[in-house]
Amino acid sequence: MDVILLERIAKLGQMGETVKVRDGYARNYLLPTGRALRANAANKARFEAERAVLEARNLERRNEAQKIADTLDGKSFIVVRSAGETGQLYGSVATRDIVEILGDEGFKISRNQVVLNHPIKTVGLHKVEIQLHAEVYVTVELNVARTAEEAERQLHGEDLTSADAIYGVDEDALRPEDFFNPDADYDLDDEDEAEEAEASGEEEGEEEDKNA
Repeated sequence: MDVILLERIAKLGQMGETVKVRDGYARNYLLPTGRALRANAANKARFEAERAVLEARNLERRNEAQKIADTLDGKSFIVVRSAGETGQLYGSVATRDIVEILGDEGFKISRNQVVLNHPIKTVGLHKVEIQLHAEVYVTVELNVARTAEEAERQLHGEDLTSADAIYGVDEDALRPEDFFNPDADYDLDDEDEAEEAEASGEEEGEEEDKNA
């Protein structure tokens, strides 16, 4: 479908341009949200007659978006979710969740404004882009962790999925001899001790036979 853009749309064109888009995209998003008109003679004439008003309205929206951007850009939000020891979430953080998270902090954002290609499925610090206006983008940080305490540790640079965090060891300091020491006195269970005693007895018997 050919449409006339009533504002700048990323990757499509500038205000006033006639572009071709998928029918579904036009009917479900561009037309009902007032971002475009069907491209025909009547609408072209209408756009030219209202261009000044549309440009003024677009400028006003951009200024409003910029005010929000000045407050929102770079903010970090803690998101507590259940996850396994390796950091894999039991679920995910999707677009609708991000809208709710920002909404709880007083930022009214629609799902169409969240630029998220794939849901977040691991703990960690995740950057998410928000399109407040066709010409105004901001980036927020989602601090996804199992608890608020872990989120605080993560914010200070700790990797919650490292061996140190999971098992309480410093994986960078481990050496091969830390895994097995042939000279160490390992605590054997009863069965192992019995087998060791039996083997020792057999060796002593063989030594006595040789000396006889």
